[in-house]
Amino acid sequence: MKVVFSEDQIQARVREMAHQISRDYGNEVVHAVGILDDGFVFLADLVRKLSCPVVCHFLKMEAADTAEAGHQPRRNIMYGPVGDISGKNILLVDALVDSGITLDHLVQQMLFRKPKSVRTAALVDRQERRRVDFHLDYAGFQWSGNLLAGYGLEGSKDGLYRNLPYIAEIAPGGTG
Repeated sequence: MKVVFSEDQIQARVREMAHQISRDYGNEVVHAVGILDDGFVFLADLVRKLSCPVVCHFLKMEAADTAEAGHQPRRNIMYGPVGDISGKNILLVDALVDSGITLDHLVQQMLFRKPKSVRTAALVDRQERRRVDFHLDYAGFQWSGNLLAGYGLEGSKDGLYRNLPYIAEIAPGGTG
């Protein structure tokens, strides 16, 4: 593995993002919704650096591919409830956004429930891999390389490397 974002770089960028988010929300309460599993480390660091009032929630996203005879496979996105969000400021927080499909779907579902606002934040943005027209409100780093691990990101199918304080690139075909 090769370190691409050091612990110091990450913490500096999280501070900058927290400052921007705090400035945008002022004294309004923010309901920060961490997307599990990858987003938990980023969420924890981010909310501790926010100066606005924060309530934390977590969502577990699961994508299930279903196929019907004669039709294309269909992706169903399931997630747990966050409670009543009407009139509230929602900040969806994930570690990495790739295709944008899942987060875009989640934003649309949240908007249906009439919050005051829905914004999105991710530490790593892979904009060039988007499959939908989706733009983050707050993005930490741009990345166009290989698979990443560390700082909450799973680097292997057995869940290794989430605990690393930095983000490293995994070589193609590698597991770390």
